[in-house]
Amino acid sequence: MRTAGLVWLLAGLLALSLGHPIHAQPAEESIASPDGRLQVSVGTDEGGEPFYRLERDGRPLILSSRLGFLLKDAPPLNRNFRVQSVERRESDFTWQPLWGPVENIRDHYREMELELQEQDPPSRRMNLVFRLYDDGLGFRYVLPQQEQLTELVILSEETEFKLAGDYTAWWIPDDWDTYQLLYSEGPVSQMGRIRLEENEHTHTAGSRIRRGANTPLTMRTDRGVYLSIHEAALVDYAGMTLLPDRQQPLTLRCNLVPWPSGEKVFGRTPLRTPWRTIQVAEKPGGLIESQLILNLNEPSVLQDTSYLEPMKYVGIWWSMHLGITTWAREGGRHGATTAEAKRYIDFAAENGIRGVLIEGWNTGWESWSRQDNFDFRTPYPDFDMAEVVGYAHQRGVLIMGHHETGGQVEPYEKNLEQAFDQYRSLGIKAVKTGYAGLIRPLGHYHHGQWMVRHYQNVVETAARYGLMLNVHEPIKPTGLSRTYPNLMTGEGGRGMEWNAWSTGNPPSHTLHLPFTRLLAGPMDYTPGIFDLKLERFAEQQQPWNALGGLNTRGRVHTTLAKQLALYVVLYSPFQMAADLIENYQGHPAFEFIRQVAVDWSETRVLNGQIGQLLTIARRQRGTGDWFIGSITNETARSFPLGLDFLDPGKSYEATFYRDGLLANYRDNPTPLEVERRMVRAGESVVMRLAPGGGQAIVIREVNPRHPLPEN
Repeated sequence: MRTAGLVWLLAGLLALSLGHPIHAQPAEESIASPDGRLQVSVGTDEGGEPFYRLERDGRPLILSSRLGFLLKDAPPLNRNFRVQSVERRESDFTWQPLWGPVENIRDHYREMELELQEQDPPSRRMNLVFRLYDDGLGFRYVLPQQEQLTELVILSEETEFKLAGDYTAWWIPDDWDTYQLLYSEGPVSQMGRIRLEENEHTHTAGSRIRRGANTPLTMRTDRGVYLSIHEAALVDYAGMTLLPDRQQPLTLRCNLVPWPSGEKVFGRTPLRTPWRTIQVAEKPGGLIESQLILNLNEPSVLQDTSYLEPMKYVGIWWSMHLGITTWAREGGRHGATTAEAKRYIDFAAENGIRGVLIEGWNTGWESWSRQDNFDFRTPYPDFDMAEVVGYAHQRGVLIMGHHETGGQVEPYEKNLEQAFDQYRSLGIKAVKTGYAGLIRPLGHYHHGQWMVRHYQNVVETAARYGLMLNVHEPIKPTGLSRTYPNLMTGEGGRGMEWNAWSTGNPPSHTLHLPFTRLLAGPMDYTPGIFDLKLERFAEQQQPWNALGGLNTRGRVHTTLAKQLALYVVLYSPFQMAADLIENYQGHPAFEFIRQVAVDWSETRVLNGQIGQLLTIARRQRGTGDWFIGSITNETARSFPLGLDFLDPGKSYEATFYRDGLLANYRDNPTPLEVERRMVRAGESVVMRLAPGGGQAIVIREVNPRHPLPEN
């Protein structure tokens, strides 16, 4: 025994003298979710490489996957680590968002933090934090402040997601400038084998092949479990995309969006990365109901939230996408005139619509892409901003301001304080920002660290000036609206405008978005088009958008009833009635838009199949009224829908907006049936959806003393 011990001691001393590391024994720690169904194991292997794996009900979802970093001018942070300590925590509390799809959010998790110590000089420290919920996992790196590691440049984050099977995936390519792409479906092993030109890309179209995917990336296992990989709390860091390993295509690697020089992240300790998230659900609707992304963000830091107001709005917008009017004043077809703004304000006031968006009011559109073309404060001569805003205030309407940068980020930052101060002085409380086109200085990307810093600066500056934000061409949402609730909504996906000047969005597109892009946060999709064939003002339309050769006769590939249902299905606290107001006047379907809520106390997914069918019921905050939206793809459907979510013993009046008998999205999209009748809890109603169609329902409790008025 003594001889053997002496041999091991001498061997260890010899290894030290030769400069070879003594590897720590493998270490592994585990925690389970509060309900015990998910389990994550974390540790280091024989070479001191950090790893994790995730199981559900004892079956693997994510196999042993590597963790760590490659750094510039420094040894990598991905091997020769030993677990020094483990701290476990559990938390369970409920918090109330100021707005959102639900009124109360339970934040119940078990957490494990491992402190790792590098065994060779420079003996750096790295912590791994794993937080496990019933609906998924969040994990992040924490690099403590330390003499051995102060400033750092990350060349690669080595985080892996090694899938336990060739899951079915729904994805868009890992473009670094846009999410305005159509979704593909297929095995993970085939993911990314697509040319961007086939996706009708707006900004950097070409023949380049993208091998990876943007997040959220949604998947289904062969056992029918649903996963979605994304990130939460993205601050001062590059956006994450997922890249299949060339040798192991079922291993997805974190691929950060680079700076022009190729580096990924510039930082200093203490440094906390965004959370890497894996949402898990038995049914696809469970992903929609998950609050994991918001829960992984910090509580609100805003002192004043009195100006926050979810709302519906109309605007001077669709006519420009149709080519009826223009953003620029040149050509005599300018859209944002004082008279036109007042006309939209009058319509909003008369129909209970809270806001009016005005695009193209400021000079600079005629010199698109030139440096400093916008100053974001000077109106065109035919637009009197003070008069328009004053008139809106008299009529009880809010103006949503607009700042389009055209990708000119540095001029916008130079003018940001003055532009926001102008809006505040006029009483404007909301602004839509835009970053269409390539980012300038060239070489930067919309989703890289430089732009993430910019977006964050705009959010914080807007909060100081009491402004709500609607961000277009943004970085994807990562739950920061919890910390900065003035970040109301954004684009970050292929929206309605594509129907105006391209081959359009297929019926399945809005059945992909709720299970993918909208898992990240609200989306300003801008529904509500009634002139679905774009025929009424066709003679006034002039071609204007030839991006990627897409300039074509547009149309909307849905029925009218589906346009109504989208207000419930596609969540946003800002919802636009996007059509020309002429198409709403006197139309019976517009009554639904007038009534539908934008802020909810409860959300229930009643059925759902990704890309095929989705039915969502939402309960309005304050009133308790229920709104139901149901949509289908190209396939007509008929099915019973139970009303078990209603309160027993109460009487309700339901108004149904359904597809007409001969309706279909291809050549007869507008037939609509409106029916009003009594319903009770426990009953079933028949849902009939035309090809490319939908159905919207309003359900209100009947008070015997105060019956509902006639329509």
